[in-house]
Amino acid sequence: MRVPALRRPLTALAAAVLLVTGAVSAQATSPKAVQPDKGPKPTVVLVHGAFADASGFNGTIALLQKAGFPVIAPANPLRDTAGDAAYISSVVDTIPGPVILAAHSYGGVVITNAARGHANVKALVYMGAFAPDEGESALQLAGQFPGSELGAALVPRAYPIPGGEPGTDGYIDAAKFRAVFAADLPASQTRLMAATQRPGSVQGLSGPSGAPAWKTVPSWYLIPTQDKVIPPAAQRFMAKRAGSKVTEIQSSHVVMISHPEAAARIIKAAYVATR
Repeated sequence: MRVPALRRPLTALAAAVLLVTGAVSAQATSPKAVQPDKGPKPTVVLVHGAFADASGFNGTIALLQKAGFPVIAPANPLRDTAGDAAYISSVVDTIPGPVILAAHSYGGVVITNAARGHANVKALVYMGAFAPDEGESALQLAGQFPGSELGAALVPRAYPIPGGEPGTDGYIDAAKFRAVFAADLPASQTRLMAATQRPGSVQGLSGPSGAPAWKTVPSWYLIPTQDKVIPPAAQRFMAKRAGSKVTEIQSSHVVMISHPEAAARIIKAAYVATR
């Protein structure tokens, strides 16, 4: 009389084994099964704009590196549009695998031109940045919509150009730096940023852009809605024109500093969509 008692647990065990085996088999053959990443992640090249430097991406870089992305944040020369784009293009030349170009502010002008001719650039990511069309400049786009407070805050300083007329650098007045550039950061931090800011040359900020890479490369756009350098309306206009996938966030112009998680998230989204 003990046999039926033993048969029931054995039968239940066999059913469980068959159930697990069948589930594993179905997962392995189902087209919906999640496949692991194949090949290395793309190198993310982060390009800063004027009045900042590559250290502004530190928080974003830490998050991307933790997620396994190789990252390069080169020093944008901030001299002239064509020369700055050529320099970043030369950096991309040294990267054999896929690349995501991401930029802040005037850096958007640079990647719009630097990506041209690089088949390995899989995505463009604009973060509080300019995405110009051919012939447009950063200063032109910033003034095309109301809301920018940059012009009234600029302090000009001449610098020498060998064999030519002096150039003009624009700095943000230290007294206005926080309100215009980074209102959502602590004053102690923005005082240091104002003192160490890298100026933007008038030649670069007013230089005409070339044929835009966003016409052939998919793009993403992170728009800070409290931006007082590039009006949000200007960014929405550029993003719509480029067909960018848009995320908006309540932030000052330096969205990659005050919201590094959002900056890293949109870069990851570009990777997922283009891998």
